[in-house]
Amino acid sequence: MYPQPGYPFSLALKIEYSLSAEGLKIRTKATNVGSEHAPYGSGAHPYLAVGSDRVDAAMLRVPARTVLEANERGIPVGAGPVAGTELDFRDVRAIGKTKLDHAFTDLERGDDGLARIDLTAAGRQTALWVDESYSYLMVFTGDSLPGGGRRSLAVEPMTCARTPSAAVTG
Repeated sequence: MYPQPGYPFSLALKIEYSLSAEGLKIRTKATNVGSEHAPYGSGAHPYLAVGSDRVDAAMLRVPARTVLEANERGIPVGAGPVAGTELDFRDVRAIGKTKLDHAFTDLERGDDGLARIDLTAAGRQTALWVDESYSYLMVFTGDSLPGGGRRSLAVEPMTCARTPSAAVTG
């Protein structure tokens, strides 16, 4: 990545994809090749689908204890527990009419350090897992998309929530 207006820093980015019986693994490495500290955050934007026309009947599990509260521009301004809210998907349940466009954090992880997100419908299951490098998950039902969305579910692993959480130093 070369310096440009809005981000005047130089980074060397390496993305490695590998496919095995365990699934698709993606590794991202960023190295600051400039002389100044460079704010950097990483995220991906996969959409999960399980063969149904809409995600309403799909069963979802998101292992997050906390959801970020955002202002009208989508910028995080606070955080709160998911317990007792419509955003609590720690136990598998139907998405139903819940509109999701939320960043989740405080992820529950297995002994292997992975947080696993599961989406199931029509006898099919899709899973996404993230390692400890990713502290946030943006989950989006697509209600604001043209045509109303809700045909798949975006589950976006992020290292930071909309604003850089750390500087890459080398």
